[in-house]
Amino acid sequence: MRHLPELSQELRQILSRRPQANVQLDQAKCTAETSLRRAILCLRNHALVGKKILCVGDDDLVSVSLALLLKRLFPGKEVASGRIEVVDIDERFLQFITGVAKQHALPIRCHRADLRQPLPKKLHRQYDCFFTDPPYTLQGMSLFLSRGISGLQKRKGLPIFLSFAHKSPDFALRMQQQFVQAGVSVREVISHFNEYEGAQMLGGKGQMIVLATTEQTAPIVEHAFTEPLYTGEEARSQRLYRCQKCAHVSKVGAREQVATIEVLKSKGCPRCRHARFALIARRPSNRD
Repeated sequence: MRHLPELSQELRQILSRRPQANVQLDQAKCTAETSLRRAILCLRNHALVGKKILCVGDDDLVSVSLALLLKRLFPGKEVASGRIEVVDIDERFLQFITGVAKQHALPIRCHRADLRQPLPKKLHRQYDCFFTDPPYTLQGMSLFLSRGISGLQKRKGLPIFLSFAHKSPDFALRMQQQFVQAGVSVREVISHFNEYEGAQMLGGKGQMIVLATTEQTAPIVEHAFTEPLYTGEEARSQRLYRCQKCAHVSKVGAREQVATIEVLKSKGCPRCRHARFALIARRPSNRD
């Protein structure tokens, strides 16, 4: 595709203006190249052109990548070539995506929803595929997978694009057991497909798991979800960051004076005000 370098540059410019990631929601900024790779993967799976696509959470702006790719493929055709919808709890990203869609005349519609609650009825059984990059817990993966399945049409072979961190073999086995329970098959696993900006918790990279629906596909979670969901809720941890200028070590965590690395970066090192840090340790919080 001869327009890919131009499209990649356009995406980098757009993504550079997106809101800061909220690590308490397990958000991590994927690179513009990763966002575009996801859109191209959708195209190669014949799930983009003329399709209705749902993004279950979209701090990576995959919706924008999908829509821009459609626009390059079908210049001048606004909605006939496909439709993308986003459901997310973070109003910052919904407003940003809506603004980009208006500016570039993209076929994107946003819906605010807390996915701890069932997917809004108006979004049920509407879509040909969905993308999700869920919280990095087993229950987070199962919940977002379930909400996305609720939105899919009742047909076999529909693709599900699940981005997730690389995990231990034991965790991967539990994930596969969840796939069986949801009645989805694994079509493809692409290691190190996703790259993230400064995502220490992911080692900077994550896998893409392409699933497919079957006759037995159904949500694992159908009702409201009240259990711990995000990694910060599942295990309250304290993270130690070393300033790359003066080597001062700062404590970061939900129970510390500085809750997230983004807050630490915005305030700067307490000793020298430098804004670059390296994660050196993660451990359970000692506070009750």
